[in-house]
Amino acid sequence: MTARDTSSVGAPCWVDAWQPDPRAAKDFYGQLFGWSFDDPIPPPSGLDGDYYTARLHGKLVAGIGQAPPQSPPGWLTHVRVEDVGESLARAERVGGRRLGPFDAGSGDRFALLADPAGVPFCLRQAGGNDGVELADEPSCWAMSSLHTPDVGQAQAFYGAMFDWELKSLPDVPFSQWLRSGRVVAVVTATDGVEVPPHWSVNFAVTDADAIAEHAVALGGGILMAPVDAPGFRSAVIRDPQGGVVAVSAPRG
Repeated sequence: MTARDTSSVGAPCWVDAWQPDPRAAKDFYGQLFGWSFDDPIPPPSGLDGDYYTARLHGKLVAGIGQAPPQSPPGWLTHVRVEDVGESLARAERVGGRRLGPFDAGSGDRFALLADPAGVPFCLRQAGGNDGVELADEPSCWAMSSLHTPDVGQAQAFYGAMFDWELKSLPDVPFSQWLRSGRVVAVVTATDGVEVPPHWSVNFAVTDADAIAEHAVALGGGILMAPVDAPGFRSAVIRDPQGGVVAVSAPRG
């Protein structure tokens, strides 16, 4: 099991990719990260297509589902809440915008919304799928990062929503989100043009260069070639349908 807290209210607890062709995405990410997949489950209310839960060593690590029509492919981060309806109402009071509530089956409820900068993410009320079971290990979710042109606005919104606090770090281009003293995510200031506002999802790997090469061989592309950063070597990959994911390997 992951040592990271994914069960507390206010903690990021799940990540999934919404894709025009979930089966093709399943094939790509399954080969890239060595994931197996459960049989497809019916889509959430309001969506079409199948939804696949991915496993590594038998543990839940992520999901892949059908993107709504005209929606771009991409990865979403889900934050655990006690009550989706109450959290949606709070989000609208502090500058967020609902994009659609859905029932995810097995007692799960989740809702898609946008923060004040228009960045989509999900609220998840626990049910049958209680979040990731394995994280911070190779081929597993390592961290989610908000890229936004207005860090102050984001601090006010996510603080009001989840009691997150911002902690600046010396000599690195990002800050940490803390909740109850524990790191839950990171945030990076962008210009909003060359790098549009978004939540990125980062997966841990043992070799960023090898994963980037493998992604290209599987039909994907590289948006950021592997580069060294403090403590890590990271790359940004585009999957064959245009979804973007980051990978990071620890440096010795």
